[in-house]
Amino acid sequence: MKFSLTLILSSLVLFSSCSSIPNQDNAKPKLQLNIQTSNKNKEIIIEALLKDNVTFSVNFNDEDSYILKDDVLNSNLKYFCNSFLDDQRKILEKRIFNSTINKGKKVLVIYSNSFKGIYSNLVEKYPEHEYLFVDDVNYELQIKEVLNVDSSFDKYLQISRLYEGGEILHSPRIRNDIGIIYFLTNYEFGKTIVPIFRSYALGIDFYASTEIFHEANDIKKLVDFENTYIPVTTELISDISIKETSSIKEEIENILIKDLIDIEKIYQNNQFREKIIPTSGNSRVQRSGCINRDLTFWEVTTLNIIDQT
Repeated sequence: MKFSLTLILSSLVLFSSCSSIPNQDNAKPKLQLNIQTSNKNKEIIIEALLKDNVTFSVNFNDEDSYILKDDVLNSNLKYFCNSFLDDQRKILEKRIFNSTINKGKKVLVIYSNSFKGIYSNLVEKYPEHEYLFVDDVNYELQIKEVLNVDSSFDKYLQISRLYEGGEILHSPRIRNDIGIIYFLTNYEFGKTIVPIFRSYALGIDFYASTEIFHEANDIKKLVDFENTYIPVTTELISDISIKETSSIKEEIENILIKDLIDIEKIYQNNQFREKIIPTSGNSRVQRSGCINRDLTFWEVTTLNIIDQT
């Protein structure tokens, strides 16, 4: 259920005043939250706190408090070493440009307009690999050209003219120097081009960050990215799968803010012995040092999408 910010803040005042009631549950964790952030994030924080089993007070007006940027996915949340998207990009880069994983073959990076900054960084570090800017006009021709699909069809036609004994079965053979395809694109464009690549690039591993499906509003729509490896926890995917949402990005933001609240609660109530692991990562919360999410790869398949619902 969505609340207006005014109603939520009114409820918060009433809820906070309950802390002076003598018969309250003293075993309940307590939380004092001082934070500066946008109205959007304030609503998420208050909704999360009202659902939680915690006695809390929250102050959004302390100018010396922690600042949570509106763009939660690109923010270094308190206690974490990197932003959620930076953690993904780091493990993607480590994995796909590893010669052991891609068996010494090239990585083909497919990027669209909004990802030119990431492309520039990668091409500077890994110039020996191949990069293709794909637009929304000539994308099918661009895909065929980069994979040498047309060359394969031309050879098939030449052989067909020489052979008069009947039909020749043909599956296009693409270039064999590509081991991995890395997609840097949003959902609207990704759901169009990834299936085309899959139809030609059999046996090649696909990788992407969660950005490729942020705008999707149903986890079942991820079937467009079948067999693509995404650096995300299965717990996060499971959590999203049971929610009704306008976008997956919105639910990821909710989860990240809930992680922040849960970790703050651990610190303030000395709950480190409980070995709690944030939903957005695989590393437990520890008393010292920032949290590295230590992400692993989730493979999108029709089966495990169905299993989440």
